[in-house]
Amino acid sequence: MEILCTRADCPKPQNFFADLDDNATLKTVQQKYCITCGMPVFLDGRYVPSKLLGRGGFGAAFLARDRRTPAMRKCVVKQFKPAGDLTPEQLQKAQNLFEGEGAILEQLGTHPQIPDLFAFFELTVPSRQLGQQDKFFYLVQEFIDGENLEEELAQKGKFSQDEVLAVLREILPVMKFVHEYDNNPIHRDIKPSNIMRNRNGRLYLIDFGAVKNKVAGVATGRSTGIYSMGYAPPEQMYGHEIYPSTDLYALAVTCIQLLTGKQPAELLDVNNNQWKWRNDAQVSDRLAGILDRMLLPAPNKRFQSAEDVLDALTSIAPVNPPQPVSPPSNPPTTHHSAKTAILINPLSTLELLGSAAFTGFEAGLLFIALSSLLTTSGISMGIWGMIMGGLIFAQFRRLIEKVDLLIIAGITLALVLFIPPLHNNFPIDFVIMVGILAGAGTVCVTALFRLVYKLLSNIL
Repeated sequence: MEILCTRADCPKPQNFFADLDDNATLKTVQQKYCITCGMPVFLDGRYVPSKLLGRGGFGAAFLARDRRTPAMRKCVVKQFKPAGDLTPEQLQKAQNLFEGEGAILEQLGTHPQIPDLFAFFELTVPSRQLGQQDKFFYLVQEFIDGENLEEELAQKGKFSQDEVLAVLREILPVMKFVHEYDNNPIHRDIKPSNIMRNRNGRLYLIDFGAVKNKVAGVATGRSTGIYSMGYAPPEQMYGHEIYPSTDLYALAVTCIQLLTGKQPAELLDVNNNQWKWRNDAQVSDRLAGILDRMLLPAPNKRFQSAEDVLDALTSIAPVNPPQPVSPPSNPPTTHHSAKTAILINPLSTLELLGSAAFTGFEAGLLFIALSSLLTTSGISMGIWGMIMGGLIFAQFRRLIEKVDLLIIAGITLALVLFIPPLHNNFPIDFVIMVGILAGAGTVCVTALFRLVYKLLSNIL
């Protein structure tokens, strides 16, 4: 099994543990450590990182599995580790901010279109520099199995007016929920890549790593420099107070990007500080006017709440009869455990070799039976191939496994031995020998391929 080390400066973060291919071992072993740097790889003793999703100046995100759940639930582990050396005071402040963010996310995760927060914790480990220690902060969130709107735009091209209206009418209630929650959080990082569509077509607002609170409707001070270039309004870029309309501005930039297929930098006239996008999109004047108001540089000139925008949208009728936006075809599963995803755990080494022995044994007996019954070799080989393909598929989908294999193998052997036409007067010991040799041969070939795969994985 491959497990990633989450230490940012680890020279070789990929680790391979052959014993963890067995799920029973994976769920019971106490801890494993990075072979290169000694970092614990079971985060909080349970989360097993398998793939890097992204890395930035404030940390990284990993696709992981929770080994303490029956189906090894997929999840997203976000690591908060600011770049650069921090003083003890700065590190304590970062820890306080992290804990506050975790508390906010725990509350906001009660909304069905915001990923659930599963855990947040810190990890202190020996540094790679002698005599020092490194401190890491982690958030663990629900994995949304689907595509974000940035990827959807790249795949399908420009969105229609009806599709953008559907996005607005589904995301604005989520933003209303966020803005009206305790201490009035502001997301501060609305953009296409932070709006996910799952396999069932539902939109989620994700990545609350930049969220900022307001208390009693008054900003807590100047905004920090956390924003995505092109989507942030002037007040956010200049470090001034931020408002719900700050998020509405970013949502409007997201919409005109979806409508035009162009990046924000291509649509903003920096000399006049105006958005030039209408000629590249086919929308009604009413929707264009709503988006333009959301894009005004002065916060007090924009809509002041998500509810205000929703009210304005009620007067816009769809161009075509309402239809649900189709979920993306063949969505990848390498983004942020989906609640509805079907997970098929990979076979452990012992299960794989046992399956190989069963497959070879069945192949040998079926070959004797079909060759004895059918005089035409082509027909017998075709039927043999279809039956073997069905058996392999059933094992892959775990429709048959473990004791099922023994039962099926025993039934097949009994049929071939006790129905004379199925073994064409071959001696019983010959039939048994063919089955055993075929099973042993398949085990040897499977073990060889697995060994070669492991060696190549370690080299590459």
